[in-house]
Amino acid sequence: MNLSMKELIETNYSIGQVVRHKYLDFRGVIFDVDPEFNNTEEWYQSIPQQIRPRKDQPFYHVFAENDDVFYTAYVSQQNLIADDSNSPVDHPDVKEFFGPFKGQSYEVRETSRN
Repeated sequence: MNLSMKELIETNYSIGQVVRHKYLDFRGVIFDVDPEFNNTEEWYQSIPQQIRPRKDQPFYHVFAENDDVFYTAYVSQQNLIADDSNSPVDHPDVKEFFGPFKGQSYEVRETSRN
């Protein structure tokens, strides 16, 4: 039996952490992470070239919000910064996936997996 282990990838941000985009006007809560780019080439090419990230880095799934709308974003590590506002995120999916807000992050709920 030959088992291979996936390489561990260090990330700068964690599940439940509140972050901001460096260039676009939104903030949100990380709910998942890919060790490297895992989206379509069409999506990748739609990013303006001046802010288009490298593919060989972690990409985060974010419950995002701005002043107008709630949505889900897919953001490279290089285009995120930690949000230091200590303000909760109002995105409606946050309450479904996370526990209480702890200042700069949400408590990750334990889920049972069968």
